[in-house]
Amino acid sequence: MNIDDEAFRRRTGVTDDDIRVLNATPLFAGLDRETLKRMLQDSSIRRYPRNATLFMQGEDANRCFVVFEGWLKLFRDTMDGHESVITVIGPGESFAEAAMFSSAAFPVSCSAIEDSRALVVNSGSLFSEMRQNPEVGFNMLASMSARLRGLIRQIEQLTTRSTTQRVADFLVRLADSDFGEAVVHLPHDKGLVAGRLGMQPESFSRALSRLRRHGVTTEGRTVKIEDLATLQTINEQGLG
Repeated sequence: MNIDDEAFRRRTGVTDDDIRVLNATPLFAGLDRETLKRMLQDSSIRRYPRNATLFMQGEDANRCFVVFEGWLKLFRDTMDGHESVITVIGPGESFAEAAMFSSAAFPVSCSAIEDSRALVVNSGSLFSEMRQNPEVGFNMLASMSARLRGLIRQIEQLTTRSTTQRVADFLVRLADSDFGEAVVHLPHDKGLVAGRLGMQPESFSRALSRLRRHGVTTEGRTVKIEDLATLQTINEQGLG
């Protein structure tokens, strides 16, 4: 069944630019346009203001998400009433696939760090397409595998890389390109980014200062990078 492009856009809010972002995520990579539209026909783009809740720990995990704009945090409430941030999710990243696939409850809560725009992928059409199209199932496995590799990579970064190397790697991954100049935007709460990178906010600030002589300048939330290759070398080899 083919779905009309204009009807699909009206129903879901997904634009051609959004589809290009989706095609770069493991969950949807390599899928043709018609398959993608069938998978997303009961999904929708939503905007979340800062501090809005996307879901709470214990809710039925009947959906996953792809972030297009803004930053989200995954967190758990501790026994003493404090909030423990598990990770921070940025543009181009998907999450909650594993919980949805296992038909379990969300193991964490999620809220917007800043005004955000995300695709809410409902499980119905996605699972229906998966039953008929094995390629979709392989993509789901690839997506969860990518998440696992990311977690392993985070552990490796925490145990073997300096704070400056971790910040350099984070900035490279935020950039839209692989070489040359780049401009990236950090979330309002830099402390959350520091937490994601396993450091204190003051350590994050010091690492940015150390990178200044290597062509990294900051103005508020905006970070300008003269040469991404330089940061990649720092990430791999350190400052020397």
